[in-house]
Amino acid sequence: QVQLVESGGGLVQAGGSLRLSCAASGRTFSGGVMGWFRQAPGKERAFVAAIWPSSGTTYYADSVKGRFTITGDNAKNTVFLQMDSLEPEDTAVYYCAATGSSRGPVSSRRAYDYWGQGTQVTVSS
Repeated sequence: QVQLVESGGGLVQAGGSLRLSCAASGRTFSGGVMGWFRQAPGKERAFVAAIWPSSGTTYYADSVKGRFTITGDNAKNTVFLQMDSLEPEDTAVYYCAATGSSRGPVSSRRAYDYWGQGTQVTVSS
């Protein structure tokens, strides 16, 4: 059974930092893509960042470029999202996603087969 478990969310003041983790179990995604999405209240789930574990190539949404960094630890089957210079607009539930085969735009939810349960990030002004 494949599971993605996120951790690291919490409450932080604007300008602060948080580091999210996503631990995968049940299979590896070294040949695919792992990503982060977020969903704010009343809004659709939106792409944040993605990484191809085999190469370390990354891709970001414009809204987080330069502030967020996605990295991976293939040995631990884990990806991280380092979030710096956080803004109140970053408040959302953050979801980890993964697919074993890279297909379609990685910014699309349809590209992913597995999802975590989400972790809340709240940024106060």
